[in-house]
Amino acid sequence: MKRCIGFNPKRRISPVGTFSSGLLDGLANRASYTGNPEHKRRPGDYGLTPPTSPRPGKTLCDAAGDFPKALAEELLRNGFVRGLVSLQTRNGWPQNVWSVHDGVAFEAQLENATIGTYHGYPMPEDDDLREDVLKHWNAHEPKIDN
Repeated sequence: MKRCIGFNPKRRISPVGTFSSGLLDGLANRASYTGNPEHKRRPGDYGLTPPTSPRPGKTLCDAAGDFPKALAEELLRNGFVRGLVSLQTRNGWPQNVWSVHDGVAFEAQLENATIGTYHGYPMPEDDDLREDVLKHWNAHEPKIDN
């Protein structure tokens, strides 16, 4: 039987207020970005070993150019702070965290539910959840005090 390739239909952005801002801030401060060499054109930039058998079709977060690990970590933190986290959790960590940079939606997936490490990649344009991420991101811009 051939496996159907597609996006997980169970992914959902948690409704505003599902998680307290204090909890999300705490998770943002403890979470870390490890990356996945299958999503990197230059995995060595992240201290990762290139995969021995790269899988074609993986979305590369650094395909368009330089994408430093510090930026990936910032996007992960911003996703938590803005509440773009999944309803599904494992060991208290959201399974997914979403963020936006220069109009591009990114998805991070939990890799280690014990310590809260994630890897991420740009969301493909044919992913239905992508538009929801962009709308939520734009609707929940941080307020700047003057």
